[in-house]
Parts: sequence; C-alpha cells; structure tokens
Amino acid sequence: MNKFAILFFLSMLIILNSCNLKESGQLNMEKYFAWCIVPFDNQNRTPEQRIEMLKELGFVSYAYDYREKHLPEMAKEFNLAADNGIQVNAVWLWIDKNDSIGNLTQNNLKVLQSIKESGLKTQIWMSYPEDYFNSMTDEESLYSAIMMISYLSELAEELECKVGLYNHGGWFGNPDNLVKIVEGLPHSDVGIIFNFHHAHHLLDDYSALVENMLPHLWAVNLNGMNREGPKILTIGEGSEEKQMLELLKEKGYKGLFGILGHRTDADVKEVLDGNLRGLESILQ
Repeated sequence: MNKFAILFFLSMLIILNSCNLKESGQLNMEKYFAWCIVPFDNQNRTPEQRIEMLKELGFVSYAYDYREKHLPEMAKEFNLAADNGIQVNAVWLWIDKNDSIGNLTQNNLKVLQSIKESGLKTQIWMSYPEDYFNSMTDEESLYSAIMMISYLSELAEELECKVGLYNHGGWFGNPDNLVKIVEGLPHSDVGIIFNFHHAHHLLDDYSALVENMLPHLWAVNLNGMNREGPKILTIGEGSEEKQMLELLKEKGYKGLFGILGHRTDADVKEVLDGNLRGLESILQ
C-alpha cells in the first residue's frame, strides 16, 4: 500500500470516528421528557402549539402541569397528545388545606375527571405547600401524609394510574420522609419524583438520599445546580449537576429524566432547547 493510500485510509478513519462521536453525543429522547411547560411560557401556547413544539424539539413525552385557566382544555390536550404520538407521562396534583379525604377541591376533581374523560393512564404527581405540616410533629405529619396518599392511590387505581410523591419543599420536600411514606403504603403502587431545583439545601446529603430513594425513584427532574442558587439554572451552567448525574448512574438509577421549562419570562421552547444542549455538553 503506497503512502497516498495510507493517508486516504487514515483520513477515512478520522471522518468515520468523528461521525461516531457526533452520533454518540445525541440524546436518546426516550429517556427525557419535558416538564413545567404549560404555565411557564411567555408565548402562552395553545395545546396545539405546545404539542407541535414538543415534536419539533424531539420529545416523545411530557409531564403536564397547569394553572386553573388550563383546566377546561386539559382533557383536550391529553387526547391531542395521544393523537400525535406524544405520551403524557405524568399529571400534576396540588394538595392544600382545602383538600381532605373524601372532599377534594373542585380543581383537583377536575384534574381527575380530565384523566378519566381522556382515558389517560399515567402517573399523578402530588405535593403539598411548604408550610402544610408546620404545626405537626414528624409522627403526625407521616400519619397525615400516609392517609391522604392512601386515599389518592385508591382514586388513581380506579383510573388505572398511580401516585408519585414530588419533593417540593418543607417536611414533604425531604426525600427521607417520602421514603417513609412509601414504606408505610406497602400495598399501594407509590413512587418518588426527585427534583434538582428543590434540592439545593440537600446537596451535602445527596449521595445518602439517592441511595435511600433509589428503590422507589421513578423520575428525576434536572436543573443547573450551584450551591448558592439560583433556583432555576440552565443545565451545564452549574457546578454540581454533572456530579449529581454521575452519582445517579453509579447508584444504578435507570429511570426517566425531566427537562425543565420553569421560566415565566422566556419562550419555553428556547429554555428547553438550552437545557438539552447543556445536558449534551456535560454528558460528552
């Protein structure tokens, strides 16, 4: 083989290797879903526009959050997503002191009705206000949470859905407390949703928390993470999220990851795209 043939052969290897590197850097979108994209969008997209945006970005699933004004169109959007091959892998449910066992607020009843009307089979992510358990002892908090979530799980089972516990803040935002709730409901299919953007104060204990949650961990919502904040930061711009992701992998987590919108002052399409690009950069 002459030197020109050798040079040609080596050039082809370099080109092929570059192509492989580019391909390996692309995200497998079956592992990632969009989250916080309905009320967090300064474009105020319609359900049709939102589904089209997800398709353009390559998402095959998203979790649905809302405000009261979105309730009338909720079932419509669930059906629209299904018609376009987009999975609604979770729906948000907010429990406050106006809710009680057997007597949920009209908004929460509407959420459950929309799920039933559309025939959606999904996870129902529920949480409480940060101060909900402030007047209770740990024992009282645990008992109260188990009773409510047992009730919600029964409602969810009737819809062929299941309940996920979402760390939002306060007593209920402590993942160790969520594990205690799950273990207190051995006959219910209940899991945990862990959110980076509600976990800045948990970074020192992160490794132990992940290990404790792992058998019950259904989804992890990603965010750029600096110890001093801010709460919402583009993935790849923080100092902690790469190590946090690596630890999840080391511990054996194999579930889904949420990509945040969560900016009321920005076009959520641009926010999602920035987070996807940032994620690619730290994974490479």
